Amino acid sequence: MSDAPHLLQLPALDERIASLKRRLNRVYGVPAADARVVVSPYRICPLGAHVDHQLGRVTGMALDQAIVLVFAPAPDAAPRTVRARSRNFPVEARFELDAIPPKQPGDWGNYLRGAAAALKQQFGQRLQRGMVGIIDGTMPLGGLSSSAAVGVAYLLALETVNALKASAADNIHLNRFIENHYIGLNNGILDQTIILGANRGRLLALDCQAEQWQVLDGPPPGSFQILVVHSGVEQALVATGYNQRVAECRDAACQLLAAAGQADRADAVLRDVPQDVFHEHVAALPAASAKRATHFFTEQARVRDGIGAWTRANLSRFGELMTASGRSSIENYECGSPPLISLYELLINAPGVFGARFSGAGFRGNCIALIEPGRADEIAAAVRTGYARRHPMEAKGFAAVVCGTDDGARLV
Repeated sequence: MSDAPHLLQLPALDERIASLKRRLNRVYGVPAADARVVVSPYRICPLGAHVDHQLGRVTGMALDQAIVLVFAPAPDAAPRTVRARSRNFPVEARFELDAIPPKQPGDWGNYLRGAAAALKQQFGQRLQRGMVGIIDGTMPLGGLSSSAAVGVAYLLALETVNALKASAADNIHLNRFIENHYIGLNNGILDQTIILGANRGRLLALDCQAEQWQVLDGPPPGSFQILVVHSGVEQALVATGYNQRVAECRDAACQLLAAAGQADRADAVLRDVPQDVFHEHVAALPAASAKRATHFFTEQARVRDGIGAWTRANLSRFGELMTASGRSSIENYECGSPPLISLYELLINAPGVFGARFSGAGFRGNCIALIEPGRADEIAAAVRTGYARRHPMEAKGFAAVVCGTDDGARLV
């Protein structure tokens, strides 16, 4: 990675793995040769924001920065105990497979317990072996789906030590069980699908209704980089307006279908609404409902156009659509704190940026930008200066990382 002064420098993957193996040995007595490793990447969604829970079409890429979990089967002396430590949090997570505790507010171990609960629900008594592990994440939190990456990592580890066979599609649903049922976040399948299905250098296009995806060739290697810019704003996702926005989208779907004379459906989502019904009845909706529906239908058009631009290797057009997606997130989906909006505005006006948008829900965390190669340092410097003027307190937590793309989650 560049040694540019305005970019956060992160350790190489091999260094992280070696360090975690040493710690696994110190804490749990596991020889390095017996340790297994899961690499579970962070993800971005350049187009298709805020529509997966409405069963829309989305796009994504995995980053070459990842959650790393080094693990081994639980020792014979306590075969059904799960124990793990995090390089990012001080307290050990520990529980028995026979008595998986419920979610504990603010506890970093929730995703480990949720993974065990998901697998127990799916495999029953075949989940019989616990594990020990050390997990580590490098990127500033917020909007890169670190939680889904963590959940996927735990699923793969527990499946490995129990010799459980699960496909990528299985793990997508198991991870969704963690977040929907154990954590209480009403998201869709975007995050875990990208984390599990991505290919280096390619764009993943996912139809959330059909639960089918493909990876698409596009611009040649080396023609772009991804700049991740952290706002310094951190807040747990379930404490934001995320679930409220999901409910508003569903309300809009119900109202549109009712206006078209279709039967009332409590489970309706915007993907159920024909486009002509949206155009005919959107003006009669309450303001909030109209905005949420407008975001969904215009975002679907941007995804369609963006896939075409990507396959034609037209980065300028793809970036324009990213920027338009960010604008709709602000104006129609009405998300984004003032610091995130400032970062977005600074990025889209910086020379060398093809396009930018919020990453994730947009209430905290990161913005992402598709940029020309070799310009990350000057872009980061310009954005840092402007951001410090607008938000001096939050700018203390500013960080910028230049990334490439990567393959999906895997054992290494």
